[in-house]
Amino acid sequence: MSRTHSTSPEAEGGDTVADVTTGTDTSPAGQSGGRDPYEATSRRTTEGQVYNVSGGDWDEIPTSADNDERIVINMGPQHPSTHGVLRLVLELEGETVTESRAVIGYLHTGIEKNTEYRTWTQGVTFVTRMDYLAPLHNETAYCLGVEKLLGITAPRRADIIRVLLMELNRMSSHLVYLATGGMELGSTTGMVFGFREREEVLHLLEFLTGLRMNHAFIRPGGTAQDLPVGYEKKIRDFLKVMEKRMKDYDNLFTGQPIWRRRLGGVGYLSLDGCLQLGVTGPILRSAGLAWDLRKVQPYCGYEEYEFDVPTLTEGDAFARYLLRVEEIHQSMRIIEQTLPKLAETEGEPVMVADGKIAWPAKLTIGPDGLGNSLEHVRKIMGQSMESLIHHFKLVTEGFDVPAGQVYVPVESPRGELGYHLVSDGGTRPMRVHVREPSFVNLQAFPAMTEGGLIADAIVSVASIDPVMGGVDR
Repeated sequence: MSRTHSTSPEAEGGDTVADVTTGTDTSPAGQSGGRDPYEATSRRTTEGQVYNVSGGDWDEIPTSADNDERIVINMGPQHPSTHGVLRLVLELEGETVTESRAVIGYLHTGIEKNTEYRTWTQGVTFVTRMDYLAPLHNETAYCLGVEKLLGITAPRRADIIRVLLMELNRMSSHLVYLATGGMELGSTTGMVFGFREREEVLHLLEFLTGLRMNHAFIRPGGTAQDLPVGYEKKIRDFLKVMEKRMKDYDNLFTGQPIWRRRLGGVGYLSLDGCLQLGVTGPILRSAGLAWDLRKVQPYCGYEEYEFDVPTLTEGDAFARYLLRVEEIHQSMRIIEQTLPKLAETEGEPVMVADGKIAWPAKLTIGPDGLGNSLEHVRKIMGQSMESLIHHFKLVTEGFDVPAGQVYVPVESPRGELGYHLVSDGGTRPMRVHVREPSFVNLQAFPAMTEGGLIADAIVSVASIDPVMGGVDR
């Protein structure tokens, strides 16, 4: 921890400065000999004398200040309340935050660059790992971009499956927000409830796609396979359970006076501030603007579904909580509407018919996730040498994508998630760049926290709901 304060004229003019903790000489001469390495050292800066306190008695430190003092502290990148490896540098006067900065980069994975060394289809396995709470939104946005470059559209049944999976994913993401937000503010019951409900979502996703997370189920041209037998009953049973359990959150949080007072008025960001910073998602809608890409720029057939875009005008952490809870209800409403559409399209393809784009593999969900069925492997091996060569080249080399560039956004749980894809006409992307909502929304952290209490910084970060895998992609 570093701290600065104004020094006396004598200290500014002399060559020797007294150590704030022990009174020892910290001049070069005083640092020689048998000096304890854990004693405080100092250095002169344009802001005055800076002391690096690594030992000593904290009770003695305030008494050494001649005038007003300033303390700079780090929260993170190991702090349990900073949503992963986010580092917050806070400058304090007492308990009031006078300046705050978010420091990122501790979880850098290079996913954007890695996709440029893989085929267009293989890129799905990378983008699904960026925002671990919204993998299916990343897969969809990426594949929509590839399909736009190819000039193709996925079959209608594939779009319905994509909507189903994305809304399930939205529910699981908001449930983690409720769980972690409650945990950070002392509600261990909220944490248990949130992760309990999230497990219900992940169990269902595992049944539908073969994996709990990092699915790579949505592919350019459609989906990896159709839904398994018995999906309708599983989804309806899930909706019944969630309808009952969502009432617990109103009892535990919404009407709870301590929770309302703790979040109300904290982390305020006006509509003008949201627009200037590029903030989207629940933060923007909590300030009064009903901007939801599913409504204003529909994709995957969202225009066929009836749902509301909830908004509030308070612009604080409590408003963002209320919106996320309501968005869970709206997602359940959309999921209910996908079931009759899936019944209507039963037996229809879930992948484009073009054999130069669609993998010929017939995939099944096995005990270790999604993979080729042994029957199909035997069929390819025994069919013809040409079929085997085509399968091998399509899997290893991929397909060519016409030269050009596109930008395709979707509405992720945190806001506008956009993919800018550039193709030079080859089998690999020339450039993949992601407009990640967590990265953009974090810009609002200083505006939300400066002038408030340090304890409220935790509430503000929780209301932003950042995922550092997406920020540091």
